[in-house]
Amino acid sequence: MKDLNLPYPRIGLVLQGGGALGSYQAGVLEGLNKKGIHPNALAGVSIGSLNCAVIAGNAPKDRVEKLKGFWETICRNPSPLAQFLMFADKMYAASPIGMHMLDNTYIEKMFGSAAASNAIMGGQQNFFVPKPFAPGLGSPADVSFYDTSPMIVTLEKFCDFDRINDHKSMRVSVGATNVRTGNFVYFDNTEMKLGPKHFLASGSLPPGFPAVEIDGEFYWDGGCVSNTPLEHIYTLNNLSLEDSLVFQIDLWSAAGELPTNIFEVMERQKDIQYSSRTRSGTNSIKEKQKLRKFLSDTLEHVPDSVKNQDPWFSELQREAYSRKVNYIQLIYQDKPSEGHFKDYQFSFETMQMHWEAGLKDILETLSNPQCLELPPDGENYKEYDFHRAQKTDNTLNRKKK
Repeated sequence: MKDLNLPYPRIGLVLQGGGALGSYQAGVLEGLNKKGIHPNALAGVSIGSLNCAVIAGNAPKDRVEKLKGFWETICRNPSPLAQFLMFADKMYAASPIGMHMLDNTYIEKMFGSAAASNAIMGGQQNFFVPKPFAPGLGSPADVSFYDTSPMIVTLEKFCDFDRINDHKSMRVSVGATNVRTGNFVYFDNTEMKLGPKHFLASGSLPPGFPAVEIDGEFYWDGGCVSNTPLEHIYTLNNLSLEDSLVFQIDLWSAAGELPTNIFEVMERQKDIQYSSRTRSGTNSIKEKQKLRKFLSDTLEHVPDSVKNQDPWFSELQREAYSRKVNYIQLIYQDKPSEGHFKDYQFSFETMQMHWEAGLKDILETLSNPQCLELPPDGENYKEYDFHRAQKTDNTLNRKKK
């Protein structure tokens, strides 16, 4: 597919954390690639940062292949029990009873639970393995249930770190939490040379994973503070003065059904916690854009003779510059059969399901050509959420009937 000639100097991609759900983001990247849309500014947290490493560490033509290799490497075939449940699920779906009932949720949940238990007991190949005598004692880098050092080898296999550190081609920022200060920090390729440890630190969720020591400080998963790095990519210097198209790919939905049992409570708690108030973040950016436009319009009424006498107006004009932002959001809509273990259910089959969901969602999003257009004249912000638009359309259709 020929690269699209979009009217945006900057195309940002924001990747939320969510463990095994992260293959949904890889599917979205494949869809963007198919349409000739190539981001040049990345921000990620946790599994989102690992996806960022593979994306930034490869040429556009190689990204999908390398992402597939990465995910196939860290996801292994399910245990014999999980394989039996998967077989039973397919047989049930194909049976007269299954075709009539159309509800094999229970079997799918059992399969997911078995695969997740497999990850807990045996770890995930080339990602994390159980530590002997866990959780141990010592520094934050010593206390955990798993050893994540295999991921360093995996990242070095699938990522070219010289390319990652070429900040003129792509800005890369990944979020982590400083264990000592509790502050959220970004490792950014314009400020430092990024290596495997920076990306590993962004995904080191305690107590399962150990903190990563970098330059004498210890870092945990960025999701401990904020799982959605949208504000950061909005305020980046190279986006602040240029029209920007930003794709945010979330793995957790803040909205959901009321839980009716303890497992649903655990899943709902994760959804709320790790969605990181995404909607309030987008609303905040929308309000900032409104203020920028209001300030810019106000300065138009100040005579040039006055503005030229005071350098303060130059700085004010810079801050008020009404660049345009087009914000496109996708939120993974999990299946009813996925439970509270969905973020550590790394089965190969589920990875493929997440991937296909991401690919389908982004292609359906981009099938609406208006979603890629600049905000209209007189406006500096627009947003599009395919799933929310779909629900609105369905509601309007029901009312018409």
